[in-house]
Amino acid sequence: MKRLVTSLRSAVIAFAILAAGQWVWGALLTANLKTSSSIPWSMPVMGAFLYAMWRFLSRTPERREQLRAYPVSRDRAIWTFVTGAFAIAALSGLWIVLFQLIPMTPNALPDPSKYSTVMILGAAIMGSLVSPITEEAAFRGYCQSALERVMPGAAAVVISSILFTLAHLTHGLFWPKLLVYFLFGLLMGALAYVNQSILPGIPVHCVADFVFFTMVWPYDGARDGSWFRIHVAQAAICGVLAILAFQRLTKSYNTSGGPRCAYSLPINSSSPAGTD
Repeated sequence: MKRLVTSLRSAVIAFAILAAGQWVWGALLTANLKTSSSIPWSMPVMGAFLYAMWRFLSRTPERREQLRAYPVSRDRAIWTFVTGAFAIAALSGLWIVLFQLIPMTPNALPDPSKYSTVMILGAAIMGSLVSPITEEAAFRGYCQSALERVMPGAAAVVISSILFTLAHLTHGLFWPKLLVYFLFGLLMGALAYVNQSILPGIPVHCVADFVFFTMVWPYDGARDGSWFRIHVAQAAICGVLAILAFQRLTKSYNTSGGPRCAYSLPINSSSPAGTD
């Protein structure tokens, strides 16, 4: 019963955090595009909102423990990024392969011909910050850290990944899309669990969104399949390399008997977890 209550409560909190960031960004970008298609004034405004939201989510020791935005060693940060880079290449290849095998509606993106280069680039950059910050805080921070208190880490990662996938139903009810989102959720959840911090995963998520915003989604409806085998190889080879890099990342995890969790410390402690 406790696990069910925790899961439901964590889901509500995660979606509330996500909605706060996504709805504000959506409203600001829509207003920006309607009032000025050349000056990206919504970007600094959204940047200030993200800063305020982050401060709110980490204001007290209890919130900092739920957010678990703790620094990690340089070695862990590097191997987290290497793992993420290979995984992004593998998942983008998988996305392209699935899109060519199964008819799907491309993700809706603004028509770049209607707006200035500065506006399009600014929107892509800010969009690549909004989703990673809000989604990592929501699903791998507040949600997954709470789940890890009442269930095994693997189960917590899977549940947070399912919730992360459900958050992307707005992109269409197509199982290939949802599969890629679920796999990416597993990646980010595993990275957060091993590091006991969401900080090293945020740059990975930012790069992933920027790659998909600029190099994958805009071309989903126009590929002719001539590079199909190359993308199959890309998904397979980079997937293997991502697994090998993740194994290197988890060496310290295996030798220490598991990640040091904030909730394994005395209840009044506010010491960072997951640092080496």
